[in-house]
Amino acid sequence: MSALTVIYALLLYAATFILIAGLVYRINLYARTPAPLKIPTTPAPTSVPGVVLRMLGELVLFTSLFKGNKPTWIFGWLFHFSLLLVLLGHLRYFVEPVWAWVAVAQQLGVYAGSAMLLGLAGLWLRRIVVDRVRYISAPSDHLMLALLASIAATGVVMRTASPTDIVAVKAFVLGLLVFDWHPLPGDGFLVTHLLLVAVLMIVFPFSKLLHAPAVFFSPTRVQVDDPREKRHLASWAADLESPRR
Repeated sequence: MSALTVIYALLLYAATFILIAGLVYRINLYARTPAPLKIPTTPAPTSVPGVVLRMLGELVLFTSLFKGNKPTWIFGWLFHFSLLLVLLGHLRYFVEPVWAWVAVAQQLGVYAGSAMLLGLAGLWLRRIVVDRVRYISAPSDHLMLALLASIAATGVVMRTASPTDIVAVKAFVLGLLVFDWHPLPGDGFLVTHLLLVAVLMIVFPFSKLLHAPAVFFSPTRVQVDDPREKRHLASWAADLESPRR
């Protein structure tokens, strides 16, 4: 077994562990953070089903962003939808036999990857040319965009100009799942692509990309607008009041 295979197998195991452990830690932290005030962004739903519908709109259509900034919404939605298609297409490397709908998503991979690059280009350009956005943009914001763009670019190159041995890649991935390692092809774009993906997995729980799970804990979005009907008490405030009753 080659040193490349061993190094990348260990790297991907470590990246997966950091990703899962980091997400569990951060999500647990979000879940335990008290919300002392009723602060849903109005007009807000007054029932739990309404909150569910609102969240579906935010997750699928980015409704708040659409109302706030149309150009940003176009590039943001394009990037996220394309990323979803890419991730669904990559399921082909983790399942055997490949499900029919995964095969369809995989056929759209090169178009989705190109659309990802277009969406990232628009979001990156916004951070450069819009004064107020440029002012609040940290170097890490540009590095995250560069990382995502590099992952998409190397993926598109492998689907077009420099194809890799996808049969061997799938054998490698399936082998990782059952701890039966198979040789990893030494293609330059492939090893670069996997290295960048591993870096993304490692930094994900510690970056602004964590807004993906954090949106489910945003009080401005997930709270029911019922302060007139029901008194809102954070858990710690309820514990303080209980001895007085």
